[in-house]
Parts: sequence; structure tokens; C-alpha cells
Amino acid sequence: NYQAFNYEIIDILIKQTSCDLTLIKLGQNRKNSFSELSKCNGWLIPISYESNVKQILKLLLVVPIVATLLIGCNSDGPEIEEPEKIYYDRAQRRMLSSNFFGAIEALEAIESRYPFGKYAEQAQVELIYAHFMNSETEATHSAAEKFIRLHPRHPNIDYAYFMKGLSSYTRDSSFISRLTDTDLSNRDISGAKESFSEFSEFLTRFPDSQYAPYAKQRNVYLRNMIARNELAAADYYVTVNAHVAAIRRANYVIENIPNSSENFRALKILEASYEALGYSELLDGVVKVISLNYSDQESQSMNETSNWSWNFLKDTKPTSSD
Repeated sequence: NYQAFNYEIIDILIKQTSCDLTLIKLGQNRKNSFSELSKCNGWLIPISYESNVKQILKLLLVVPIVATLLIGCNSDGPEIEEPEKIYYDRAQRRMLSSNFFGAIEALEAIESRYPFGKYAEQAQVELIYAHFMNSETEATHSAAEKFIRLHPRHPNIDYAYFMKGLSSYTRDSSFISRLTDTDLSNRDISGAKESFSEFSEFLTRFPDSQYAPYAKQRNVYLRNMIARNELAAADYYVTVNAHVAAIRRANYVIENIPNSSENFRALKILEASYEALGYSELLDGVVKVISLNYSDQESQSMNETSNWSWNFLKDTKPTSSD
């Protein structure tokens, strides 16, 4: 007997869309007869009169959550997959307008949706360039390594090796460093050492590459930085009278980093340390080397000059292999 119960009538109107959008009206009809209730376009939910307030409050809390979920699933429909050429042309336009973030998005779409397509390999090599120009050096290094691993015989493989070394260490990556001309040799230069090794590998593999002149310039810069880093530690050892350690650092530069701009400085550290330790024979030998090779530089350090410029990168975008 429906008259023996108290009912809360919830009239639910459903609008059919891409997802069901549900609207709920609440109302009490405790005195309605069964015949009247049967005419209602809704559902009958039996609840006790005493718990009406609690039930209504719960519904008021649940309804916004459910509505949010339903509206959230109301998408614009399935994403339309565009031809490979459309993505590639879009990436080119975005790179021309310096929108490298958008270019990366388009190139990655080619890589994921058309892994064996006509533009797949070219998209991967241009991803290296786009990541670098977007100041994403780690992503550049990873993209270069991936390209080398997947396409070791590609016509642009030299570009991948070059960018791998270039991304390992970039002096101009810091805006503050550019403004203050900070001497980075006093900091951690593990990246510089890795870059020097990768550039050396590049020059060994591709001595006639169009990027070889830039790699040689960069290696000269890195070699001098590594030497300065070793001698910065040697200078510190001299100040604390740890002359044996200073001699070890200076000898390392002379023996393992030949032709650097810091050889004279290393010899002067040896001279000071041998004199402090009373090694007269070794001191005489160092003095003779200095007088024969650096007679005009007794009171000055060799300052590095460089005509290195990052502007060449704007003109070294990888060419198409087509």
C-alpha cells in the first residue's frame, strides 16, 4: 500500500546530448495518492519523513559533483587525425615564427602517429633543433641520442652528433652569466668535460662536416675552461701551502691538456711551489722552460679571446633529406 509510506518525489528531466545532462527538482508530496503519483514523470524514492532533511542535504552535495563529471565528459567528439604533411607544414610555419613550443608539438605528433611515414625521420632530427632553440638542453641531448641510435646511417647524422655535444654544456644558457661575464671555470664543469669528449668524437667521425669548424672553436673554448678549472684548485692549494697538491694539478694541465691557454699559468704555479718546497733542481728546470717559451709573458696571464657566437645556430637548421 503506497499510502502507508512517505515519499520524496524526485522529478528527473534528462536531456540527451553527447553525454547525459541531468537536471534534478526536489519536492515533497506526502499526501499524494498512488494514482496521482503514477502520473508524475519521474522516479519514486521511499524515504522516512524524519530523514528528509538529511537526504536532501546529501543530494545537494552529490548533485554538483555528478553534474561536474557529466559536463566534463562532454567533449567535442573524437579528435580528427590530420595527414602527415599537414603536421609537418605546421611545424615549419611555427619554427619560422619562432614558436618552437608549438613546433615541438607538431613534430611529436608526426613521430607518434606516423612512425614509419615519409616525414618521420626528418621530424625526429628537427625535434633536436626545436628543443635546443626552446632552451631545453636535456631534451635536445635525449633527442640527439635517440636519433643516433635509431638512424645511424641518416644523411643528417653528423648534425645529431654535433647537437649532442653542444647541448651537454652551454655557457650562454644562463642570462645572468651573459650579463656578468661569469668565469664558469670556478664551478662544476662536468658538463664541459662531457661536451669536450662528445665534440672530439664528432670531429673524429665527421672531420669534413659543415659543423666541424664550429665544433673546433667550441673545443678550444672547452679545453681552456677545463685547464682553468684545474688551476683554480691549484691556486687554492698554494694559498693554504698545500704545494704537493698544487704541483699535481699543474702537472696534469701541462701533460694532459696540451696547447691550452693556461700552460704559462701552470708553469708559474710549479715555479712557486718548487721554490716553497726547496726543490732547487726542479725549480731551475721550470725557470728555463719559462724563459725559453714565455720570455715576453713573465708578468701577465694569457687571456682567452674568442670569436665564438651562437648566432650561427639560426642558419644551421638541419636540411631535409629529401
